Amino acid sequence: MIKGCKICGIKDFNTLNYILNHSYPPKFIGFICNYQKSSRYVEINSLKKLLNVKKNKSEFVAVLVKPNNEILEEIKSLPFDYYQLYDCTPDAIKSIKQKYQKKIITALTIKDESDVLKYKSFAEVTDLYLFDSKGYEKSQSFDHNLIKNIKLNKELMLAGNIKFDDNLKNYEKIANYLDLSGGLETSGLKDTSKIDIFLNNLNKLKNET
Repeated sequence: MIKGCKICGIKDFNTLNYILNHSYPPKFIGFICNYQKSSRYVEINSLKKLLNVKKNKSEFVAVLVKPNNEILEEIKSLPFDYYQLYDCTPDAIKSIKQKYQKKIITALTIKDESDVLKYKSFAEVTDLYLFDSKGYEKSQSFDHNLIKNIKLNKELMLAGNIKFDDNLKNYEKIANYLDLSGGLETSGLKDTSKIDIFLNNLNKLKNET
């Protein structure tokens, strides 16, 4: 059952303000903190200004790819509820979780079944699993059939080329949360009209179930 969503890759105040004050705001909002290859990356000084807002009903997620101590120290006082970690070992995640006292979204990039089975190694350190494509900053998809039958001890978030106007019922039996970024953009920028359609459609689905 889909409980909510994450809108990722926010980098400007107008879009963030729109999302936070939407009638059906997302549960999670993600910010790219250290992956400079992404067009959605937010430099630390800009990030500090951007996050100086009331979160209302949403929770903030720091998206981090194999973070070093420098970036972890730079963001430790920012109002993040979760750290979404790519390319980290279970031991590294455990250390980050203990030191910074944040909830953890373990992001696993999926190409085949062997990638899916890696989730077992993170069972003790993660609060939420994210299954994503191998695309990172690119909106690529993967075969969702690979994760249909796994039994997780935590909730599952799904990313990877999900579109703003997809039939969300297709994801009901797979995920607890949907994670969108590129699917909510036009010409590389977040499009509030697409965000509005997606959030309204998600609310309709939740009311049906």
